[in-house]
Amino acid sequence: MSSRLSIAMFSIHSCPLGQLGTRDTGGMNVYVRELSRELGRLGHCVDIYTRAHDPRDAQVDHPSENVRVIHIQAGPVEDMGKMAQYEHLPNFILNMEAFSQGDGDRYDLVHSHYWLSGSVGLRFAHQWGIPHAVMFHTLGAIKNHLPVGEAESAVRLAAEKELVDGSQRIVCATSPEKAELVRLYGAQADKISVVPCGVDTDLFKPQDRIEARRSLGLGDGKIILFIGRIEALKGIDNLVQAMSLLKPQTDARLLVIGGDEHSQAEVSRLEDMTRQLGISDAVEFLGTVAQSRLPLYYNAADVSVVASYYESFCLVILESLACGTPVLSTKVGVAPAVIRDGQNGCLVSDNNPQNLADGLAAVLDSESVDAQLIRQSVLEYDWSAIARKIEIEYQAILASKNLTQKATA
Repeated sequence: MSSRLSIAMFSIHSCPLGQLGTRDTGGMNVYVRELSRELGRLGHCVDIYTRAHDPRDAQVDHPSENVRVIHIQAGPVEDMGKMAQYEHLPNFILNMEAFSQGDGDRYDLVHSHYWLSGSVGLRFAHQWGIPHAVMFHTLGAIKNHLPVGEAESAVRLAAEKELVDGSQRIVCATSPEKAELVRLYGAQADKISVVPCGVDTDLFKPQDRIEARRSLGLGDGKIILFIGRIEALKGIDNLVQAMSLLKPQTDARLLVIGGDEHSQAEVSRLEDMTRQLGISDAVEFLGTVAQSRLPLYYNAADVSVVASYYESFCLVILESLACGTPVLSTKVGVAPAVIRDGQNGCLVSDNNPQNLADGLAAVLDSESVDAQLIRQSVLEYDWSAIARKIEIEYQAILASKNLTQKATA
């Protein structure tokens, strides 16, 4: 076993214990929670620093072995948007310093997630004299080239550039993201490591479809499943339009999982769209669902769909495939690396409604594929294997630090 490490993680804007599918909780939350859990199982100690957002939370939580989630107050203890949280970062830093007084000496490295966390994590890494690794999860410069969504701020772009230049290691989930870091931010390719995200193969696994549907009160017709935040970036409006193109050919229903009070306006708009298209009986918005129940939905579905304009990785793809359910996806995130047309799903060139409809029709009309064969395509992404790869990255960062110290001694 490798030497025991003590890691300070920062996930400021989004608590890893938060409800998935809400405004700022999604794949990054899963990543931080699952990675830290597996690192803890390997014997490493992980402290995850996040902003206090719910007065019901204890300041220090112990979600798994060797892992602490530490809620630091910064502004009102309530949910707030990312840029609002940015204004409270100085307060976060002050309260963090008070809480962690003396702790810096025991940390071996800092691993920050997202640019907000990186801005703070890099500061403490310098203060503590230890290396800093960052994972952006999404990149502002890429989002600003998309045809949907609000423009990302100059503050974010400047912070990402500072992190690219100042961090000892950048971890990204796919090779295309590495190329974009080099192209858009001038990152040094040799300090970028590609380590994919993972999937809990114990939780996400094949189940009997009939039993899954019975548990959820679903009927016998074809089911198309979308899971994710309710936002323009996900291309849900194009998916709804695709359903209207499919309706003459199939009785398939679309189940949409995700969203909270902050996305009600968008859900209402999408519901209005289904009525205007005459498919309100074929699309159902279910709101948030606990992660522990998601395997039931994946197993009940005939196909999961990712219609996004952009994903840095997309854990939904791995989760669905681990359950043995094929995926139709645009060419985003991990999709090109794992989806094989006719074997475990279908790739479409973009989220044009006709492309989505054609792809869904092809998957729904195809002969059933053995769920265990589909599952085999993602077993290498089990979180235990991903944690070991991250562990190797940590060791390489520390080895490089030691070599630098010897060279300057």
